Amino acid sequence: MSIVTGYSFAFWVEILFLVAVIAMIRRARGGMKIPEIYKVAGLEAMDEAIGRCTEMGKPVHFSPGIGDLQNAQTLAAMSILGYVAKQCARYDTDLIATNRNVIVYPLSEEIVKQSFAEVGKLDNFKPDNVRWISDDQFAYATGVTGIMFREKPAANILVGAFWAESLIFAEVGSIAGAIQISGTANTHQIPFFVAACDYCLIGEELYAASAYLSKEPVLLASLVAQDWGKMVGVVLIVVGTVMASVGSNALGTLLSK
Repeated sequence: MSIVTGYSFAFWVEILFLVAVIAMIRRARGGMKIPEIYKVAGLEAMDEAIGRCTEMGKPVHFSPGIGDLQNAQTLAAMSILGYVAKQCARYDTDLIATNRNVIVYPLSEEIVKQSFAEVGKLDNFKPDNVRWISDDQFAYATGVTGIMFREKPAANILVGAFWAESLIFAEVGSIAGAIQISGTANTHQIPFFVAACDYCLIGEELYAASAYLSKEPVLLASLVAQDWGKMVGVVLIVVGTVMASVGSNALGTLLSK
């Protein structure tokens, strides 16, 4: 068996990356120390936002965006929803989770229900608070707008895949006086969230949320190894740029093998 020309370097880099991931996971499972990850302000503020709702006797509103389950951002949003639901259950705070996608809706309901059950508060679970609004983008946005004005949640959590409705949600939440935490990997919507929300998860911070919030050692170990891989990529880019500037193509030749 031989490696196709042009893929040898990528193959060995991938092998090294997998070794690093496995090594970090073994260290985590063995109770050994692993590098800490930096604090993400938006995720750190989750408990603050839920606590604010508890003190004011107002609900939390959560939207996982308008993507379907084939969108990685939606899956990341479901992980965050589970954490938010557990915290709301612990503090007896109402959680209103709105959905646009008919496939995401039952999953959201089950996640919230399971979260309440895990903290022993299943009797407090309110199925009517997990709502399917509409499969039309702007009909969903209109429905969420009505909920924000009628029920006046003190926290508005918007994480997932968002498009043109992002600024509608953020502005309505601001008018309602809610503390707003947003996050998306859709780069064309990030500026609107940054401008209108208190905290914003940018790009990959959304995908790292599960490890960050759960503090699960295995997930954290995987995240650390992935960050190392990105650092190696950045170093290669910098070195390649410098070498190309002085007329050397040695790195390019190595990468093409």
